Amino acid sequence: MTVNLSSLPFALDWDGGVEPPVWSAAENGLEATAAPRTDWYAYAGLPAHAPSDAVKLLGTPPDGDWRFSARFKVGFKSTYDAGALLLVIDDDHWAKFAFEYSPEGTGMIVSVVTRGVSDDANGWTVEGEHVWLRASRIGPAFALHASDDGERWEFVRCFGFGVEGPVRAGLSVQSPIGEGCEAVIDEVAFTTETLRDLRDGS
Repeated sequence: MTVNLSSLPFALDWDGGVEPPVWSAAENGLEATAAPRTDWYAYAGLPAHAPSDAVKLLGTPPDGDWRFSARFKVGFKSTYDAGALLLVIDDDHWAKFAFEYSPEGTGMIVSVVTRGVSDDANGWTVEGEHVWLRASRIGPAFALHASDDGERWEFVRCFGFGVEGPVRAGLSVQSPIGEGCEAVIDEVAFTTETLRDLRDGS
């Protein structure tokens, strides 16, 4: 099913037609429940793309530079429960930027960049119950930022995929070792402005 959010200039579709067990769309956001034991991560030394069963709501942004952001609130129950922004070129080249439940029992900023296999980079612990996440395209590069108020943005990382191709952007929820979790993703925003400085809070 196609999902149209008023704040996005492109439609979103459930990748492969696979929808979460429960979900609903609002004017500029989404509520979704992750199915039990669902994730997207490509482990080094194991078969590529496994596991790859987390739901993915993806669309193709317009050409050029842009910024794509949303606020995430996740009903954490089990370690690694998360809501995430996604950037996807193909099954071998993608990124996941998540508000994730850590093994220590706290919500934290986590980013994964996959070029055949996935890396895994932990950011900082989030004190409140929600956080804003943003992905920005700057030519062939991508920058990830997080914010506790949706106004000032803290730099997380900048990277490139090393390959050319259309990039899809979107949203996801996961519960890798749990029985599922609910995520509220709202305040979705998109602008075609170029991000000029990675570290000045803009």
